[in-house]
Amino acid sequence: MRSRVTAEPVAKLIDEFGKLPGVGPKTASRLAYHILRSDREEAVALAEAILEVKERIVLCSTCFNITEHDPCPICSDEQRDRRTICVVEEPLDVVALDRTGEYNGLYHVLHGVLSPVDGIGPDRLRIRELVARVQADPPDEVILALNPNIEGDATAMYIARQLLPLGVTVTRPASGLPVGGDLEYADEVTLGRALAGRRAL
Repeated sequence: MRSRVTAEPVAKLIDEFGKLPGVGPKTASRLAYHILRSDREEAVALAEAILEVKERIVLCSTCFNITEHDPCPICSDEQRDRRTICVVEEPLDVVALDRTGEYNGLYHVLHGVLSPVDGIGPDRLRIRELVARVQADPPDEVILALNPNIEGDATAMYIARQLLPLGVTVTRPASGLPVGGDLEYADEVTLGRALAGRRAL
């Protein structure tokens, strides 16, 4: 419920910031008042950056990573190892894994994991597209680099059951990643070692 002492435009801005993941009411208020105190040019630059992202960013039709151009720079890079596909949950995971320098293959972004509690089933993810991609041009290996938690493990097992009958090797990164952790927050050395020591499913 909005406070009567807060001006309507400020209250609306607080409400919008509060919809962002990980942003609680106090943080939303701090962000809104920061915008209020900043120069008009700074506020306009933020608004334009948000609009530009919505207008110019698309999903790669091959790997479903975010990109300005389809196919994305990774999928169109002939120098990359096209015999390996690394499956990740989110675009941020692509950034984290590529930064390690340990992996030079292709990616496939699911945009989430299976979560029956949240109503997220296989049809809400890019699993069907992954299976079709593997069928059309079978790689030597598919790495399921999903977060090591209950949802990530369940998603990995579901995908493995879809892919193993197609005759491809399916692996997961080695332990060393903390259980319940997110790939995007892991350091480069840990991620690199996990990739190098991946195990078959």
